[in-house]
Amino acid sequence: MPRSTELDLRCYFVTGSGEPQQIVDTARAAAMGGAGMIQVRSKPISARGLYELTARVTAEVHAVAPEAKVLVDDRVDVAAALINEGHHVHGVHIGQDDLPVPSARALLGPDAVIGLTTGTLELIEAANQHAEVLDYVGCGPFRATPTKDSGRTPLGLQGFAPIVAECAVPVVAIGDVTKDDAADLAAVGVDGLAIVRGIMHAQDPEEYVRGVIAGFEAGRVR
Repeated sequence: MPRSTELDLRCYFVTGSGEPQQIVDTARAAAMGGAGMIQVRSKPISARGLYELTARVTAEVHAVAPEAKVLVDDRVDVAAALINEGHHVHGVHIGQDDLPVPSARALLGPDAVIGLTTGTLELIEAANQHAEVLDYVGCGPFRATPTKDSGRTPLGLQGFAPIVAECAVPVVAIGDVTKDDAADLAAVGVDGLAIVRGIMHAQDPEEYVRGVIAGFEAGRVR
């Protein structure tokens, strides 16, 4: 049976590259705006650098939005260390070349949040085999993006409909998603939107996140 963890995926902030203080400040602002998920990613970065950055991010996020979930990008070991040390880290987002989902679950325990990168129906079918230990999938790219070159063909708006129908866990769209796409993507049935540059580059990240959530809610009722 799929996991029943309730996650607020509507606005999922993935941190981009930048000075650590800017990343921390932006994550805090995003959490204040209502981002339910914050993934700490800042490539290229060492394991120690990711550990230290995540510790700073999670402290600030927890102070303003204790209900928000903070995840570590790729590094199950970094997530495990922070969780074991009592930081408010909730899990990990892994890619196709990282540890297998069951192995990540075994290391992090039953309460951790685990997400997996996908982007094709074949990858969705494979992810469904682990629905009992997987919380959501990130799916994309929606559009081509310089943030991450997956090598997969962009899905576009209509590409999400068959994926949503096939997937046994919640689907988060990623890949040059902006605030202006929120309503349209919600209308095709995705459960959330992962945004990097739109939030990182916003003059007011808190207000930008509020706009994403408002657009998503408008699209849900179409």
